[in-house]
Amino acid sequence: MFNQCIRLPTTLLSTQSTRAVFLLPSSSQRPSFISVARMATAAGNRVSDRIKHDHRELESYYNKMKSAKSDDEKVRWQNQFVWELARHSIAEELVVYPAMEKHVPDGLKLAEKDRSEHQIVKEKLYEFQQMEASDPSFIPAIDSLWETLGQHIKEEEQDDLPLLEKHIEEGDSQKMAASFDRTKHFVPTQSHPGAPDRPPYETVAGLMAAPIDKLMDMFKKFPSAEERKI
Repeated sequence: MFNQCIRLPTTLLSTQSTRAVFLLPSSSQRPSFISVARMATAAGNRVSDRIKHDHRELESYYNKMKSAKSDDEKVRWQNQFVWELARHSIAEELVVYPAMEKHVPDGLKLAEKDRSEHQIVKEKLYEFQQMEASDPSFIPAIDSLWETLGQHIKEEEQDDLPLLEKHIEEGDSQKMAASFDRTKHFVPTQSHPGAPDRPPYETVAGLMAAPIDKLMDMFKKFPSAEERKI
């Protein structure tokens, strides 16, 4: 069942590769755990700070994709955008939305709305991550994706996150922020719209897909650390 959900060939799942690719390869062109941790610290201590920081990064990657002068540059920013958005979305679904359901009045309804919006984004991201930079539909596809994602971000920052922060203690928000950061290290780095979108099933599917995604990442080009600065 989960093999169908993640839409990836099971032949890549050897025991050795499954163990190895949970760790990102040491490359100056791909974010390391250390660099990600430093960025998270700079972003702020509350969970809403972490999420907003991710949003600003995604917006920056989108704009750099749009302004890229070559197909090679477009591909690097495409890979970076997909890598960040896939991780961000799943971390929200595993950490943030369950907290909304638990602590916020009508939180279940709010979380379901956010999950349905995520599903649309995942479907569009799944199509976009397979596109060649030379495809005439490349820019229209990312524009369509960003239109949907941008509206979701706006509603999340204006309504959802302030409501969540209002109903949890600062210490709990900080613990959730740390959990959000940790979760992003172990989830898939590609979009899998057929996978479950809530724990515990999303956790299981993610653990199956993540090693394959990270193995594939080893053969992709990414922007340098200096280029990623916002």
